Amino acid sequence: AAESAPLTAAEHERILREIESTDTNCIGPTLRSVYDGHEHGLFMDKLDARIRNHDREIEKMCNHHFQGFVDSITELLKVRGEAQKLKSQVIDTNRHLQDDGKDLIGSMEELQQCRVQQRNIIFTVMLKFLCCCLCLPVLEMYSRLQEQMKAKRYYPALRTLEQLERTCLPKAGQYRFCSIMSENIPKLRTQIRDTAMTQLRDFLESIRKHSDKIGETAIKQAQLQRSLDNSVSAQPRPLIGRRSRKEARIGGRRSAASGQDPGILDVEDEEEDEVPGAPDLVDFSPVYRCLHIYTVLGLRDVFENYYRKQRRKQARLVLQPHSNMHETLEGYRRYFNQIVGFFVVEDHVLHTTQGLVNRAYVEELWELALSKIIAALRTHSSYCDNPDLVLDLKNLIVLFADTLQGYGFPVSQLFDMLLEMREQYGEILLKRWNITFRQVLDQDNYSPIPVSTEQEYRHYTSQFPLQDPELEKLPFPKKLPFSEFVPKVYCQLKEFIYACLKYSEDLHLSSTEVDDMIRKSTNLLLTRTLSHCLQYAIKKKNVGLAELVQVIINTTHLEQSCHYLEEFISNITNVPPHTVNATKLYGTSTFKDARHSAEAEIYTSLNAKIDQFLQLADYDWLVSAQGDNAEASDYLIDLIAFLRSTFSVFTNLPGKVAQTACMSACKHISTSLMQLLLDPEVRQISMGALHQLYIDIKECEEEEKDGGKMGRSLVSACPQLLDLFLQWDWSTYLADYGKPTCKYLRVNPHTALALLEKMRESNRKNNMFAQFRKTDRDRQKLMDTIIKQLRNLIAQHHA
Repeated sequence: AAESAPLTAAEHERILREIESTDTNCIGPTLRSVYDGHEHGLFMDKLDARIRNHDREIEKMCNHHFQGFVDSITELLKVRGEAQKLKSQVIDTNRHLQDDGKDLIGSMEELQQCRVQQRNIIFTVMLKFLCCCLCLPVLEMYSRLQEQMKAKRYYPALRTLEQLERTCLPKAGQYRFCSIMSENIPKLRTQIRDTAMTQLRDFLESIRKHSDKIGETAIKQAQLQRSLDNSVSAQPRPLIGRRSRKEARIGGRRSAASGQDPGILDVEDEEEDEVPGAPDLVDFSPVYRCLHIYTVLGLRDVFENYYRKQRRKQARLVLQPHSNMHETLEGYRRYFNQIVGFFVVEDHVLHTTQGLVNRAYVEELWELALSKIIAALRTHSSYCDNPDLVLDLKNLIVLFADTLQGYGFPVSQLFDMLLEMREQYGEILLKRWNITFRQVLDQDNYSPIPVSTEQEYRHYTSQFPLQDPELEKLPFPKKLPFSEFVPKVYCQLKEFIYACLKYSEDLHLSSTEVDDMIRKSTNLLLTRTLSHCLQYAIKKKNVGLAELVQVIINTTHLEQSCHYLEEFISNITNVPPHTVNATKLYGTSTFKDARHSAEAEIYTSLNAKIDQFLQLADYDWLVSAQGDNAEASDYLIDLIAFLRSTFSVFTNLPGKVAQTACMSACKHISTSLMQLLLDPEVRQISMGALHQLYIDIKECEEEEKDGGKMGRSLVSACPQLLDLFLQWDWSTYLADYGKPTCKYLRVNPHTALALLEKMRESNRKNNMFAQFRKTDRDRQKLMDTIIKQLRNLIAQHHA
């Protein structure tokens, strides 16, 4: 860089003036300009000259003011003494002042303390005023809140919390304790909400476990009310089991307001002579409390949805029956108790809360429950084969339906189901009575009942309506015409009617409907069960004729007693027997059918015995003609003796029955003898064999002379054929055939032809020399002619 230009004298002067006039701290730039000019020596000379000038001026000034300075020093020395005196006086004065100031300071401190106290007093008075007006209510309310929380009175605590937040805290101002309280309020709300919900869950769990006890109590109350209604008819059924609405609402509000939680259920102190209602057993305060709390919190919809959801779940559990419910009545009772307990609780909640549950919700639950109940009962009752259990179940269902009907639930479907169960009950009764009837029939001795005293006679006539004046006149001992089977069956018929009546009770049916149901069931018992049992007794093996005869007598008396059964049913149902639409009993036809079966069995059995005797018949079909000393066959004598003893048993039978039995036996004998003659294995028959058969018929005619009926029947059947052959009266037969007055009206030309051919065959083989005797030849020709005429007669008849 180029060197700076040399400084001039004027510039040196200026620099010196700047140095003199500038503060020593700011002369750096000035000195720098001196060094930058490279004329240090010249400047230092200038500076020394300036310093000397100033020294001379100072000296001049000092010389000028020296006398004054000396004078001043002299004055100062004088002042020094005075200053010492003044100092001593000041020290003394200060000491006196300090001594006097101590008292003043003490007084001032006391004054200061008094002023502080006065200020504190004023502040306290102001604070007290503020506390009384603003803060004290906050503190008192917060203290009450803590007490309520401690006592678990959550709904009042929530109301206190709401008042504290909305009213008291805003007025109190921005105090620290107010801020702390404000911060705790949401936590307290959450605590109250959670605690209330916990109590609600405990409540729901408790009523789920104890719903059977609640239902049992409600059913007992309904049963007690029904007993009172039946005795005095003082209170309508719809009020069963429910307190008045007003009382229930008051009780609900009282429970909610009390805030106490003594327990969900209190069933230990139940008195035996008084059945408490469901609201007396259940503390609903958790529900009311939780409802009010959630309402205040603005969460009512949340609470309602939660409550309904949980109750629906519990309903499904309650409606699920146990798999072995059908085994005992206690299983059904427990099932019904739980359902009643559930709906009693819902009904009480419905009528004591403002919309927690509504009628539509309860009806929806009931419809669901009703369908499941009916399905479960149909399934489980189908397993039951005990009529007593079915009857007890029916009574339990009626009580169950009446209880719920008392709470306003429709139960018509339950009664419809009971009418369906009526058919099942009837079938079970028929099965039981089938066993009973069979036991009675198996144990019966099929003999008339002997009675030796009036007491015995009255005993049997009290069991069976016997109306026989002639029998009453007879002295003791005597016999009743029927066997033990008759009064026992009649009593069992009445027991069956009573059993049917028991099921029809309390089904809200009219007397006509009950009468119709009983009559229809009794008809089934008569036409199906008793009829089959009688057929079983008649058709079983080893039944003798005497037993069959007694069966006919028994069924005759039972048939005569049918109108007494009609009167019995009318008396217990209070329905006149001649009502237009009344169902008639089919007992008459039942016993008639049984009697006809017994009669047919008698005929069959009698014919079977006759067949046994006929199997002993051993005719010699080629025997020659015998003299007048011929006797009846041994088998026929035995058969007549058997029939004589058998027909003596028929004396107690109605005349037509005995006559028909005799006719059947004779017809069977006639038919059997005819079959012997026409047996294809018998190819030849001699006149001697026909004569022996004729003698056997004569023996039957002798029986007729002795008063029997058999001979007369036989005379009208087989003997005409024998007379025709023995008398050889063919001209009369052929001439009068087809006329009503024909002597041999019962002789069939086919039969005569077959028998005649057998005789011709016998003559041909046994009389080898018959062609050498004119009489035999003529007889043979006549026989051929008769055979030819019979064939022509048969051909003409068919044409």
